[in-house]
Amino acid sequence: MRVESALKHFSPKSQMITDSPRATGSDSLNGTDVMAAIGMCQAKAAFGMSCYLGKAGISQQDRDKAVKYLLGYARKTAPTLLRKAAGKKLSQCLVVLAKFAYDDYARSAADTSECPDCRGRGVTNTLANVMTHPGCGETPPTFQLQLVENQCVTCHGKGKLSARCRCGGTGKVRDLKRSKLQGAPVEKDCDRCGGLGFKRQPASVAFRAIRALRPDLTQSAWSRNWKPFYDSLITKCETEESCAESEFHKVTR
Repeated sequence: MRVESALKHFSPKSQMITDSPRATGSDSLNGTDVMAAIGMCQAKAAFGMSCYLGKAGISQQDRDKAVKYLLGYARKTAPTLLRKAAGKKLSQCLVVLAKFAYDDYARSAADTSECPDCRGRGVTNTLANVMTHPGCGETPPTFQLQLVENQCVTCHGKGKLSARCRCGGTGKVRDLKRSKLQGAPVEKDCDRCGGLGFKRQPASVAFRAIRALRPDLTQSAWSRNWKPFYDSLITKCETEESCAESEFHKVTR
């Protein structure tokens, strides 16, 4: 049984009472069996289960646990050059890296963020000449410079920006050349998102957060010493999720 199949047991729609004997097949496991399997996996792969359950939005507690585990890993594996560059603010820098790395790992096509141009309002304020009197006869119309609200062109009035790619979150687009040659629809991975279905969080966001703590950090130093470590934290979350997936499969097979 895959761990994705266990998510439906966190929001059951109805209770089914049956007198069928218990079995170890994944199709015969009830909610109690699945919760017990999750508990066993949390004992063996706590990091990975917290990563996945937090990513799936089960609870904020799982996200906090995952960041805590990732922070402990970062403290053990931080490079020497990074430690020297961070200095006395090493702990704060590692917390920032761990949070941003987990957010990038848990990112999906359903994520949204506040529009930076309108700050979530959906409208922007601009100065414009507003007609205060239309004029009459030989009297010309009167205009006055006023502050007016216009729909935000960035978010189109929604106040939120979606992480979903132009492919609609599917990660697939129509290959026009191959479709024309074969005479049938042919799909390929989206060139914009690489088949993910959403836009990855740029590492520059984490760089700006670290710059707030270490103003002397340069772009070249970030790319050489900090970004590889930041990418390794994201990879660590993916690795631990795979380990949790393997343990859950062993328990429920």
